[in-house]
Amino acid sequence: MTLRRFRAARLAAALLIAPVALTPMLATPAYAIIVFDPANYAQNVMTAARELQQINNEISSLQNEAQMLINQARNLASLPYSSLQQLQQSVQRTQQLLAQAQNIAYNVQQIDQAFQTKYANVSMSASDAQLVADAKTRWQNTVGGLQDAMRVQATVVGNIDTNRTQMSALVGSSQSATGALQATQAGNQLLALQAQQLADLTAVVAANGRAQALQSAEQAAAAAQGQEQRRRFLTPGAGYQPGNAQMFYSGN
Repeated sequence: MTLRRFRAARLAAALLIAPVALTPMLATPAYAIIVFDPANYAQNVMTAARELQQINNEISSLQNEAQMLINQARNLASLPYSSLQQLQQSVQRTQQLLAQAQNIAYNVQQIDQAFQTKYANVSMSASDAQLVADAKTRWQNTVGGLQDAMRVQATVVGNIDTNRTQMSALVGSSQSATGALQATQAGNQLLALQAQQLADLTAVVAANGRAQALQSAEQAAAAAQGQEQRRRFLTPGAGYQPGNAQMFYSGN
């Protein structure tokens, strides 16, 4: 084969192959060709990132609102412990003792009446038996007042253990309070406990003052009665009558 024939054969072969190779390219539609745009892709990524950030912000906002509602519920939660009944019982015990005051109660009218009849100036027309009876009544009032004061003191001392228990429970409740309302209620109950203790202290002071007042009034009335009895003793005729007295037994 000569060089001319060889070149002609190659050219013929190339012409035969070319239509086959160009056929797929010409058959592929234009819309099926994928074109990558870097700028558009970057813009889409930025948009998706901003939307994701917005979603995260909304989630955080919802979490904060949920936590705020939880805190509000805690602040509005009531204290599960109450010492009101125990404090009221302590006050009632003290009040009952004060109401059981003997002879002269804690009443202005009774006090005025008793002092007018038993502790005022001794009547010069009263009999000796009446003077003795009045003195005995005053002594009984003084003894009753002292007994009442000791009973009140014993009751208040008995309340100390109850108050200690209540104070410990209230302080524990205050320290473990989950919200503002519970802390406030615990503080209010502690104030109520202090008020009950002040009431006990007032009762003790009143009972002691009553006993001391009765004792002082008895002493004043006894002094006035002693003067009257001395006057009667020294009054001529109706007073002391001398007579014979035998000091030693003679055996006859």
